[in-house]
Amino acid sequence: MPSITRPSVLGEPLDPLPRQFAAFMRPLLPGLLNEIRTEVTRAYPVYGRLLNGPDGHAIRQGVEQALTAFVDRVADPGTSSELRDDLLRRFGRVEAYEGRDLEVLQGAYRLGARIALRRAKTLGRQHNLSPALVLAFADALFAYVEELEAVTREGYTEVRERAASEVSALRRQLLHLLLAASPLPRTTVSELCASAAWELPRTCFLVALRPPVPEHIQAGLDSDVLADFDIPQPHLLVPGELTPERLRMLGTALSGTRAAVGLTVPVAQAADSVRWARRVLQLVDDGVVPDAPLVRCEDHLTTLWLLSDPALVDHLAARELAPLDGLTAKRRDRLVETLRVHVSTRAPAEQVGEMLGVHAQTVRYRLRTLDAHLGDRLADPDHRFALEVALRSRHLRSGDGARDRADLSRPGP
Repeated sequence: MPSITRPSVLGEPLDPLPRQFAAFMRPLLPGLLNEIRTEVTRAYPVYGRLLNGPDGHAIRQGVEQALTAFVDRVADPGTSSELRDDLLRRFGRVEAYEGRDLEVLQGAYRLGARIALRRAKTLGRQHNLSPALVLAFADALFAYVEELEAVTREGYTEVRERAASEVSALRRQLLHLLLAASPLPRTTVSELCASAAWELPRTCFLVALRPPVPEHIQAGLDSDVLADFDIPQPHLLVPGELTPERLRMLGTALSGTRAAVGLTVPVAQAADSVRWARRVLQLVDDGVVPDAPLVRCEDHLTTLWLLSDPALVDHLAARELAPLDGLTAKRRDRLVETLRVHVSTRAPAEQVGEMLGVHAQTVRYRLRTLDAHLGDRLADPDHRFALEVALRSRHLRSGDGARDRADLSRPGP
């Protein structure tokens, strides 16, 4: 085992730890990430709000990257930390925009380190690692935390230094506060609006952007649009309704990037608008919603609703289709697909057969079989509705739904 000394310079490769130590650490990362998330949100409730807010996914990604980068550096001291540093600087910017002291985030970092050290001690006992090695791990870990704090401080300081003189910084802060889970007193919002030279609207809609955001976008936006491009999930807040003029402005300004337009809502519900917009971007990535330069949530409301809780829909489908469990998988799949088209379209057997590529007589036989197994469920309005919802949702998630949404949206007689 090589000699063990504490790194003396921030950012120095973690040479004192044997590289094979990374093999012990890597399997622990998923459980460690969950434990840190639980303990940090218990000790610092503000981060529980952020993890459940619009930027929750990006924050979790940043924490995961910080842990993974430590293990990667142990395995290979030459590993680049560029991605980690970018995420940490954004953490610092978010803290500055939300008006918190950096000490709160530093406390969360140190708490995470103590949890990791506790796991390392347990690992040492399990694998009979020497006390000197565990001590070296502790030294390297807390030196690494100091490095995280230093990089985060860069982003924090960058915002703080310019916030006092830039109206744009005040507007970004206002945007963060308007999206906060806890509503601010109206007097506070009014004062910040006055400082930012921005009139508080009655309604607004949010636009979620796919990073990275080209630099030219800001110049093409209307002067009253609030924007933040320096966070992991960039977005815009546009006051008022989505008028044809606003839509043309967005189409021109956002040329060269991908974006989703959320629903128009009261300002107090702005976080819902951006949440729906980000969900639509994810559905585009999943192949459920067709890709386009500017996707509108308004055009995909049913899809958003049906895919809002896949686990619950699976449970609902299992309950409603339980009478078919005794059939072979192949026969069950054919019956379920026939049932989906039948309940979604209310079409006659001939038309259902055309959609499925089978003879109408085959459709009639399958429907009689379904009636024999499902009994009164098909006649009961509540069960029929539950079946339709579950089957439509599962069809969308299968990847076929994006190709035949015309079948999904066709009204029944």
